[in-house]
Amino acid sequence: MQQVSSFQNQDSGTLYLVPTPIGNLDDMTFRAVKVLTGADLIAAEDTRHTQQLLNHFDIHTPEISFHEHNTEQRIPELIGKLKAGLTIVQCSDAGMPSISDPGKELVAAAVKEGIPVVPLPGANAGLTALIASGLVPQPFYFYGFLERKHQQQVQELEQLRNRSETMIFYEAPHRLKKTLKVMAEVFGDDRQAVLARELTKRYEEFSRGSLAELTAFYDEHQPRGEYVVLIAGNPHPDEYVQNDEAGTPIEQIDQKISEGLSTNAAIKLVAKKNKLNRQELYKQYHNI
Repeated sequence: MQQVSSFQNQDSGTLYLVPTPIGNLDDMTFRAVKVLTGADLIAAEDTRHTQQLLNHFDIHTPEISFHEHNTEQRIPELIGKLKAGLTIVQCSDAGMPSISDPGKELVAAAVKEGIPVVPLPGANAGLTALIASGLVPQPFYFYGFLERKHQQQVQELEQLRNRSETMIFYEAPHRLKKTLKVMAEVFGDDRQAVLARELTKRYEEFSRGSLAELTAFYDEHQPRGEYVVLIAGNPHPDEYVQNDEAGTPIEQIDQKISEGLSTNAAIKLVAKKNKLNRQELYKQYHNI
């Protein structure tokens, strides 16, 4: 068992994990500014973006880029600097490091080497949206970003459809419409949801309603800004969404395949919606 106190004197330096504002710069904490000012180096997801934050608070600590595309290269370099006694801050463009952002690999490497890792509390889009959503806040299930392809989204959401907790997702504006339609398909049109956009910014907005209502709204309106999508938990996890699709199960499978699902994913989805044995439906579809 490894036990390291953040307040002990260590031969190595310390890795600080510093959240940054998700929009409103006034959400920066005094402690975060102090840590950024006193550090030897800042490992930033986007140095240009973080520089704007540093300029606002008159912080002159040097930066180095650390993002998903240079992780393997940077980690040995950063660990070496920490072992040499440097204090390093890791931060993402907005919110908590490691939460749908870079950070977890560096933290794991530092922990493995016995280097102190000190997290600071701060801004987080998911929790900020949750407490104002009007949905049940506890328990909740944070998922983050879904896969981008339709087939993969269906498979992911199928694994989540019976969860009883409020679920939290992140989505980009250009993918929101498609994601809402897939959620309505898997969770059912009546499932309650909340969309929170541009949190802490000038045009912060919450939209509440069923997935059918929200889907219809965004069929008529262009999504703008980054979104947190909150989905109410399934109050009856043992019940399947009522199937109102026309056609036989075989015809439904063909329809799902034409929409982009793989054969296996289509069979699995149709079997669940019709309460059929998946293996038997598989054999029937393939004439086995």
